[in-house]
Amino acid sequence: MTTMITHTREQVRAADRVAAARRRVSMRETLGQTLAMAWRAFKKMLRNPEQFFDVALQPLLFTAMFAFIFGGAITGDVESYLPLLIPGIVAQTVLTTCMATGTQLREDMEKGVFDRFKSLPIARIAPLAGPMVADLLRYTIAATLTFAMGLLMGYRPGGGAGGVLAAILLAIVTGWSMAWIFTWVGTIARSAQAVQGISMMILFPLTFLSNAFVPVETLPGWLAAFVRINPVSHLVTAGRDLANNALISGEVAWTLLACLIVIAIFAPLSVRSYKRHM
Repeated sequence: MTTMITHTREQVRAADRVAAARRRVSMRETLGQTLAMAWRAFKKMLRNPEQFFDVALQPLLFTAMFAFIFGGAITGDVESYLPLLIPGIVAQTVLTTCMATGTQLREDMEKGVFDRFKSLPIARIAPLAGPMVADLLRYTIAATLTFAMGLLMGYRPGGGAGGVLAAILLAIVTGWSMAWIFTWVGTIARSAQAVQGISMMILFPLTFLSNAFVPVETLPGWLAAFVRINPVSHLVTAGRDLANNALISGEVAWTLLACLIVIAIFAPLSVRSYKRHM
């Protein structure tokens, strides 16, 4: 018995010495490893084209559906409703797209892909941030197709090409930051289906209880109070200011501040939860 205890203690001390001797990963190496993981995720997208179905079809369907259903009731006609609607659809589409990040992460963990990363001397954040970098392509496609559909339906953004590009860029940055929430959910949920269910419960109140589809002035007072502090409302208003007026308003600053807060909270939580599985 004493021999077994002594042997176990020697194994623990040996493991501690190996861990202490392990070289720390530099920031430059972390960036390179993150890009390598992003390339892996990008190749996975190319081999599974169905991953682009939602970002290709959802903007087209939602833009047409919401425009023709709500346009006449809210502004009197579809064309007048488009300047209000298109930035809202962009925000909703990008945020819905980033929800898939956590689901795909959980699927990879269930398949044992992340078990192979245990033996690699890589930064722990690289397997998490890499797929999120690759998803920037999906956000770009979703936002671009939404504006393209709006143009086909008669939308003429007063902010010009520069304002539209700025609105798309802001939506992409927001989607990337919000993806950290769903990444964290992916590391704590027990299945991909659970990740999707939890993400929907987070996402739907944020998007539909916002000013994405209706003016705040038409809402009851108690609901309008929540809508005004909803981060999605800040994103939508900032997108409208940029796309319709080429105006960099204070809403842009509030949106970026919300992005930084989300990253500061959920990126460490995601890495910490991920390490538990390693």
